[in-house]
Amino acid sequence: MSSSHDGILLLPRPYARRSGKLLLLPLLPSPQPLRPLPSEVWSEIVAYVLLSEGTAEIASRLLRICKGFTEIALPLVYARVDLSTILSLERFQKRLHSAEQKWDSIRRIPYSTPGRWVQALELSKLAFTGQAAALQFDSILTSLFPLVPFLARLTLNPSFVLSRRALASLGERDEAVSLRSLQGISYVFGPMALWERDPFIGLLRNCIYLEELDVVGQGPDPAELEFNFQDAGDFPPESFKPLNLQRLKTLSLLSMFSSPLMMALLFSSLPSLRKLMLTPYDDIPYPSSLVSRFISVHGEMLQSLLLLTPKSWPTRLHPSPRTLLEISPHLRHLSLEQPIPALVLAGTHPLQILSIPRPTSDLWHALETLLLRLPELRVIRTRDVRWLRIGMNSRAQEAGVQGEMREWSKRLSRRGVRLLDADWSDARD
Repeated sequence: MSSSHDGILLLPRPYARRSGKLLLLPLLPSPQPLRPLPSEVWSEIVAYVLLSEGTAEIASRLLRICKGFTEIALPLVYARVDLSTILSLERFQKRLHSAEQKWDSIRRIPYSTPGRWVQALELSKLAFTGQAAALQFDSILTSLFPLVPFLARLTLNPSFVLSRRALASLGERDEAVSLRSLQGISYVFGPMALWERDPFIGLLRNCIYLEELDVVGQGPDPAELEFNFQDAGDFPPESFKPLNLQRLKTLSLLSMFSSPLMMALLFSSLPSLRKLMLTPYDDIPYPSSLVSRFISVHGEMLQSLLLLTPKSWPTRLHPSPRTLLEISPHLRHLSLEQPIPALVLAGTHPLQILSIPRPTSDLWHALETLLLRLPELRVIRTRDVRWLRIGMNSRAQEAGVQGEMREWSKRLSRRGVRLLDADWSDARD
């Protein structure tokens, strides 16, 4: 066998005088060298892997493959930071602080890495273990917020209450306009007369591009307070300046009947608001409670209205307004809380999904007439009840609330309406 530039020659009888030569032809064409993928494509691949897997082990493996993968994956790893302990949060803050100290003004970009890569900070898994840990948590966040200039999403555990200094550290930055979502924020509100000094209102004044806001009130229940309904006061005060939240789409204000924050949002324009979650307090008149007035003012363009009382002990349930469907003509999803109000509706309504805590025979008689005015209703969801698992005998499926759910399912199926449980699942036959 010999080789040449044109191919490979086979010599069947190399010692023969005239042996001849055979040209070896490949069965498959020669493979073409692969073109290297652009870094942008690798970035999309790595982002998909991190989004689908989302574990620290996968991120660690990607960073150990090669230097090129490290340059691509490292910004994506820091883009979404999910921490579950105070110790890991402290180490993360020290890492960013150390990088900030080494950064100099000669750099082309004024913000240090990896702090400028952080876009989402997920801290909802941190467990509240006491006041000492809460103080440490607040101190770490106070020094951390200036190191993440492009932070867009912040999610906290509502058990932690941010101090005035932490809120100032988050909102008084020039880059506060980058914030798009604030979730799990615990809010301890003071007297309405001190609304101008409210640190949370000051934060929202700088978050002009905010799209999602989730706040949990930590004040006392109104049943524990005494109200003077005759003294309405000035609402809003003459010096009040409305908030600029033109892009706010989702708003949640739980366990809050009146506060400076709610007052500021009530008298501000929210043209993009489509989803609203509140705790009802319709038994307390305005202005001692702002909830019912809040729904009537901002309910015109709502598509989803969720009324919910957080689980606590003792749980005090308050009534809801009866005119929810009339003041929200474009509503698609309505979630009611106990006690279920006797909704009034003059004409028809385009409601498609109705959520209730649990089905009862008395509630069916109250809703039966209302269903005639909801021609587009397709789903009724039982928010606090799940279907029994497959394998339970027929007696268990017909007893108690399960039997009531099956009876509801039969009645609603004749109207083309599905009955779903808390997991949005149909009945398991």
